[in-house]
Amino acid sequence: MKFLVFLGTVRDSTPPKPARLGVRVVESILACLQSRYEEHEIELIDALDYPLEAVFKPHFAYPKSKAPSELNHLAEKIENADGFVMVSPEYNHSMSPALANLLNHFGSSLFSYKPSAIVTYSAGQWGGMRAAVAMRTFLSELGCLPVSAMIHVPKAQEVFKANGNPQAGEDQDAWFDYFGRTLNQLVWWAQAAREQRAQVDPHELVRDFRTHPSERNAP
Repeated sequence: MKFLVFLGTVRDSTPPKPARLGVRVVESILACLQSRYEEHEIELIDALDYPLEAVFKPHFAYPKSKAPSELNHLAEKIENADGFVMVSPEYNHSMSPALANLLNHFGSSLFSYKPSAIVTYSAGQWGGMRAAVAMRTFLSELGCLPVSAMIHVPKAQEVFKANGNPQAGEDQDAWFDYFGRTLNQLVWWAQAAREQRAQVDPHELVRDFRTHPSERNAP
């Protein structure tokens, strides 16, 4: 199967230090995926690689063949993925604005009927768990329902080095075991969803919102 790992940090300035703390978290997640789930295809989607227009215009609002190539390529990757790992810091008890902005450029029809996993982190003691609560609602609306287990990394700068390796005194296997509780759920649900999609097209059962919000209205 194919999984996309979204990294939602774009703040490359300081203070506070270190900048882009999430890079070391996502590097550790990727190392876990590559060592323990090597049969699957994993690709990192870094929000910093997608500088977007100042005026918000989602991918689906462009005429066909007129959307920016970066959005077209990412839309194709999302559509072809079997599941998603969403990695986010916490800002004011909420998820990364950069991650929300990037994901909001795409319709739920690309994400839906596939599972997601939530990973949050912080430089402090809570590990971004308050952002994770809000992410459940956001991802559910996209249609990529998050699995029940979540990953939280408090004081991430003290846990992982810049390259994602554990700091002295940290047990990588123990962290990978902790990650595995969430990732195992993600893989299980992704496999089940893919098999069901192959048998029944969910978009034929529940028509996607295409042109106007009234398509969702009661009679």
